[in-house]
Amino acid sequence: MARTIRDANLETRTARSRLQPRPKPYYRSLEPGLHLGYRKPLRGAGKWVGRYYTGGQAYTVEMIGTSDDFSDADGVAILDYWQAQAAARRRMVQRAHATAGKQRPLTVADVMDRYLAFLDDNRKTGADARYRDRAFIGPKLGELEVAALTAERLRRWHADLAKSPPRLRTRAGEPQRHRAARDDVIEALRARRASANRTLTVLKAALNRSWRDGAVSSDSAWRRVEPFEEVSAARIRYLSIAEAQRLINACDLEFRPLVQAALQTGARYGELARLTVADFNADAGTIGVRQAKSGKPRHIILTDEGTALFRQLCAGRAGSDLILMKRDGRQWGKSHQVRPMAAACEHAKIRPPIGIHTLRHTWASHAVMGGVPLLVVAKNLGHSDTRMCEAHYSHLAPGFMAEAIRAGAPRFGITPSSVTPMVW
Repeated sequence: MARTIRDANLETRTARSRLQPRPKPYYRSLEPGLHLGYRKPLRGAGKWVGRYYTGGQAYTVEMIGTSDDFSDADGVAILDYWQAQAAARRRMVQRAHATAGKQRPLTVADVMDRYLAFLDDNRKTGADARYRDRAFIGPKLGELEVAALTAERLRRWHADLAKSPPRLRTRAGEPQRHRAARDDVIEALRARRASANRTLTVLKAALNRSWRDGAVSSDSAWRRVEPFEEVSAARIRYLSIAEAQRLINACDLEFRPLVQAALQTGARYGELARLTVADFNADAGTIGVRQAKSGKPRHIILTDEGTALFRQLCAGRAGSDLILMKRDGRQWGKSHQVRPMAAACEHAKIRPPIGIHTLRHTWASHAVMGGVPLLVVAKNLGHSDTRMCEAHYSHLAPGFMAEAIRAGAPRFGITPSSVTPMVW
């Protein structure tokens, strides 16, 4: 009989309630090649997952069942820690029997599953990659064997992506909805090609990981597929100072601190929603972001105005308290900001209306226009280098190019004429 493995953080619902929500599961090794994981969501019951070694330094992750965080375990759909262990071991045996015969050819779907499991284990989030796999990669390429992929097949798939209309969020079971065509045809084509490039990047990353792990013999098919050129320089929208002030004044009292914090930090919505009082250092004038998109923590440097705002928001509160909460004390969750942001834009006469991510661009744009070096802006935003800032904000910088042109470019002695031209 297999030995049961104890884990003080996972055995009871009380212990699991103390864990921080995150996309990456909390894993416990059961035996070589087998791990039991617990994925803690922001809301609702957690999920038990099994992680199985498949060779070549690769793993596959499968969901086992729902944890007994709120309901009593029934041993089938709702499992306690011990039942989840047993289920993970049974599934390992089933997988071994299934692969005991002829090895099934590796498909694109297999490669994507392995890559998404890698992102769950090693990155902050794989949400975008998972969406692109579900929407664009799996339906068209998932059943194809990797060994049978050709550059021409991938080029056709990539080109078809750029020609497809942009999708709208659609409820499960309903026909997929699409956004109406834009009036600006050139901008619409650029946006679709940029989206196709991002999906191609996800697919290539998954295929390259399997190739480096030795599961794929050659990378020549996708290495010869090139992305569309000069399509990533989207026009970045940002608010003027006057617009930002109108927006703040138009927010209701529940939503206003979140908007103010976004404008003072340039942080992402999810990062702001997770900030606790302990993350604010009043002496240094910084905010610590522990869970960033890149998976690397960072410290955001605040202005005196930003420091004063966070000092006010944190005054007299415990270090474990969330800095920014809803009126009922709950955390700001996914999409909770959409309606109050739309209402604030309507009241402030912001046309066209913006999403909360535009406040991040607003902070970065005004910082660059104020002379803050791109490297400093990039570090505060959480980028590893200046490439993103150079692509989106470098034209706003009062840098050496403008100064050099104004100092050394030729003058031709042209002076404004005082003669008013006659109108015939």
